[in-house]
Amino acid sequence: MRPHRPPPPPRCLRRRHPGPILRQMAFRFQTRDHRRVADVPHRDYWGGRWRLVCCVLDSQGQGAAAVSALVPLCALLSDSRSGSTTVQPYDDLTYEPVELGASVFVEINKNLWRATNEFNLSRKNFEEDSGETGFWDGEDFVFKMGTVGGTIGSWFDSLKVIWRYGYTAPTKAQRLVKQMTDKFVGLYAPSTPSWTNLTTLTEDLGWTELLAQTGGEYFQSNGVSKKFTYELIEAATLVNYAQDVDSIHALEAACSVAASGASSVKGGNWQIFDAFVKHSGANVFLDTVVNSISRKSATHWTVRSNKGTLDYRAVILAAPYHTSDISLPSDLATLIPAQPYVRLHVTLLTTTAPAPNPVYFGLAEGAKAPTAVLTTLEGMRNGKRAPEFNSLTYHGKVRRRASTEAEPEPEPETHVSAEKVVEEEGKQDAEAAAKPVEAEKEETAPEKDEWVVKIFSMAPVSDEWLANMFQGQVGWVLRQEWDSYPVLPPTSTFPPIKLDRGLFYVNAFEPFISTMETETLASRNIVDWLLREEFGAAICPAKPADADSAEPEPRPKAKDFVYGWDC
Repeated sequence: MRPHRPPPPPRCLRRRHPGPILRQMAFRFQTRDHRRVADVPHRDYWGGRWRLVCCVLDSQGQGAAAVSALVPLCALLSDSRSGSTTVQPYDDLTYEPVELGASVFVEINKNLWRATNEFNLSRKNFEEDSGETGFWDGEDFVFKMGTVGGTIGSWFDSLKVIWRYGYTAPTKAQRLVKQMTDKFVGLYAPSTPSWTNLTTLTEDLGWTELLAQTGGEYFQSNGVSKKFTYELIEAATLVNYAQDVDSIHALEAACSVAASGASSVKGGNWQIFDAFVKHSGANVFLDTVVNSISRKSATHWTVRSNKGTLDYRAVILAAPYHTSDISLPSDLATLIPAQPYVRLHVTLLTTTAPAPNPVYFGLAEGAKAPTAVLTTLEGMRNGKRAPEFNSLTYHGKVRRRASTEAEPEPEPETHVSAEKVVEEEGKQDAEAAAKPVEAEKEETAPEKDEWVVKIFSMAPVSDEWLANMFQGQVGWVLRQEWDSYPVLPPTSTFPPIKLDRGLFYVNAFEPFISTMETETLASRNIVDWLLREEFGAAICPAKPADADSAEPEPRPKAKDFVYGWDC
């Protein structure tokens, strides 16, 4: 008996632009003979040629890659919402949401930053946070300082840092990080490299040395003191990746201390990826669990899910393969090396205690403990007790939404057509136009001050431990255990990006750099590659033969140019 085959999805690319990163210039790519596509009616062109690609997405931490690759018609998501890791205190929708993970992005993350502007999303600047940061080795604070803007990258400019570590260590560390970020921003330039494998990209960017050494080896071999490396830089790698500087490769260690200007989207970063999906015009299938991807022919793939079976010309897999429970042909599955992930415990809570218990940290009763506690394993290396957590940070007061009456969330639709998205888009754009880009200060709050606290740890923390840490003043607690970050040791080998003709693997980028932003870059590269191979096209057009006679189009300044948005 033949399995049930659902009817083909409706035409989906009936939108102003097909791709999330290509918001303004989506229709500017050209065919090989340089004929512009702009003269072809958008609906007919995209509807006729783009029922070709299916993105297979994962709900745990891979939303950035998945929704950034949505040039195609179909997106299959195993969750009921794209890219969301937010929760509300007390499960009360009247409160502002809090991020469980993937909490911040920075200004050099040009795709995410640009998306917040293009989609009229309000940003919260973490440099507005205030308080003291302590660096805890399990028994003592080795160093305490003001937050100096609330971001790791701003530590280098602190007089207290210079007082403890001298001028040379932070200056050299800052120089090394800047060398890395200067090359990183080249990935947004008009001449950005397109890569078919990550080894080539590593060589093009001059990062072979960074990936071949641990963070500890690299910074010390380049003149950064051991004390600075194992206290401040390690605190950054532990809070960002739950890995110490003797384990993590130097590129990711450098990324950990490049978090100057950290921001998040008010209401949750998931809104960026939700907007990507909506603006892609993709046919979205929510709560759809993909079981297998198999060859139908030399040019087509069959995707089987809990909703049925459909065939596609190309598939982009945007989920960690070995934890996805998705079956691939055996000859392709063996191409993807196993990627271990860090099992992290996240504890979110609310407390009326304005700071942690000072006695726990060996301070006098009545003293004020830091409201951001980062950790170093340097004490453990020297025979001290290891810290019981990676980080403990206060994330501001619990606040009500601007409207005190929460609107109930609608039941998620398992299939969202482009027609419905278009219908709702006008309403959303009108509402968004009234929003400022930067978040306004909240005007309402609970009657008694209550703070949100987030704890990262390698083991669960008990109720008794929390009661001691916050002196019995704990209100709401939520615990989440998940595979949060890839394990990132020094490496020179990476998974293949292209598994076969028409089958691409976004998460090959994870052992290289693992962030929300870099998953959008990995996706952009795959989409560009797919366009070139299958259609002789590209995200950004090649210069036509008669370009010298054509009227040049205005471009933003080089430092503001973002490949895919401005080409």
